[in-house]
Amino acid sequence: MTSATQLSESRRTISHMIGTVIYETLLRSTESRSMDLCKKSHCYRQLSYLQNKFSLHCNLNENREISAQKNTPHRDFYNIRKVDTHVHASSCMNQKHLLRFIKKTMKTSPGDLVHIDPFTSQPMTLDQVFKSLNLTTYELSVDTLDVHADRNAFHRFDKFNAKYNPIGQSLLRDIFVRSDNYIHGRYFAQILKEVMFDLEESKYQNAELRLSIFGCNMEEWDRLAEWATKYKVYSDNVRWLIQLPRLYDIYKAKGKLDNFGEILENFFRPLFEVTKAPPTHPELHGFLQHVVGFDSVDDESKPEHIGFYVDAPPPQNWTMTENPSYSYYLYYMYANMVTLNAFRKERGLNTFVLRPHCGEAGHVQHLIAGFLLADSIAHGLLLRKVPALQYLYYLSQIGISMSPLSNNSLFLSYHRQPLPDYFARGLNVSLSTDDPLHFHFTKEPLVEEYSIAAPIWKLSSTDLCELAKNSVLQSGFSHELKCSWLGPNYLEEGVPGNDISRNNVPDIRVAYRHETLLDELTTLLAALPSWRRTSAN
Repeated sequence: MTSATQLSESRRTISHMIGTVIYETLLRSTESRSMDLCKKSHCYRQLSYLQNKFSLHCNLNENREISAQKNTPHRDFYNIRKVDTHVHASSCMNQKHLLRFIKKTMKTSPGDLVHIDPFTSQPMTLDQVFKSLNLTTYELSVDTLDVHADRNAFHRFDKFNAKYNPIGQSLLRDIFVRSDNYIHGRYFAQILKEVMFDLEESKYQNAELRLSIFGCNMEEWDRLAEWATKYKVYSDNVRWLIQLPRLYDIYKAKGKLDNFGEILENFFRPLFEVTKAPPTHPELHGFLQHVVGFDSVDDESKPEHIGFYVDAPPPQNWTMTENPSYSYYLYYMYANMVTLNAFRKERGLNTFVLRPHCGEAGHVQHLIAGFLLADSIAHGLLLRKVPALQYLYYLSQIGISMSPLSNNSLFLSYHRQPLPDYFARGLNVSLSTDDPLHFHFTKEPLVEEYSIAAPIWKLSSTDLCELAKNSVLQSGFSHELKCSWLGPNYLEEGVPGNDISRNNVPDIRVAYRHETLLDELTTLLAALPSWRRTSAN
């Protein structure tokens, strides 16, 4: 067993052991309150120590890090690999791109049948649709499109969701940014391929686009795979994540589902079937080779019953109209994924990871569930309020994909963002865009995210390159590609796994991060026997 493997296993064992203790402590209402406060204050002190230690490191070694980068030929921030680890496919284009595409389509294909008139049940052409909306290409502008999140969307997820509708019309959203519609997602495929072309042209930028499977029926997977195959929606620079929206209560109210188990059945059964016999779903089998993980997504700030206990009804018995809690969703997704991954691994097929939206808003228990079940999470804003959990995420190096511009518009002002603190303390954070359609202005939204963060938080070139390296490590791109992008030994921890000629991160920075984490783990290992004795007594 290599030292890197030993360190990885020790880190996971220690962090989850302490995690179990803190999980129980956080959920206890009155028992051992002083112990609870002691753990929180200890974790806060350790996080403050790590942040101050990083500041000292930068003061002493920043010039050496810059010198090492200058002595590395060819590499700089612009030509190292960066992955947008959190971006939704339906809003991966900027507003100008969508406007240009709509205008071009109206001019070149006005006679395309794109929609069924609900009153006459007759197909409508694109030209007829726009005439019914009293719109012409000349009148269209970025302002009339109205898809950019403004100040009114702050803490109003309903108003933010409305921004997905161009010109305030859900009909246009259905026509242009859906894969399952009257034209079988042809326009959506075309605009996605334009986004992919831009990524390929930039060469060093990659993205993991999120598509939705709602769990309403068994055919969703096959329709999505058929769409991707028919229009060849593929790029070497893109991988897919599939998100399951937490919308059981809505489907139940509409009579589409009898119980929560049907959502899980509709989501996972086709995956087990195609794993058992790929010829039964040939297009889905091909599509899944480019899928790297699953996501759980919705507005986390919705009120919910926090508890998820042993006596909670199993999914097939969850027939009430109320939506299950976040933890309930995540646990049953994870439980099904474990079995599915074991089955796929046995048959030599690719496996999937769980990378949910977690900690953007809502209850802290979301982050506890994410810590116990997820490979990495998106957002993680609420970690700033829970030092104990933040320290655990640091020890485990669970990936946190953060989108400051998105959060600035929806939940937390930019100057209050915790990302610079997380980064200084050594958490495994990366930058992502979330929804370029709503938050970004340029053709390269990921670079825009970096370019805004750098001057505001005074990030150095080394900081930017480290964030970019983290994004590659968090991503689901293949081991072979990561070897090419980061070096053949990237799985080794510390300096032996670093290759500055590929990722432009100096060995000095990598050594600091590795030694600091090792010190923390060593300290915890030394304290473990006394903790066990105290617990036994």
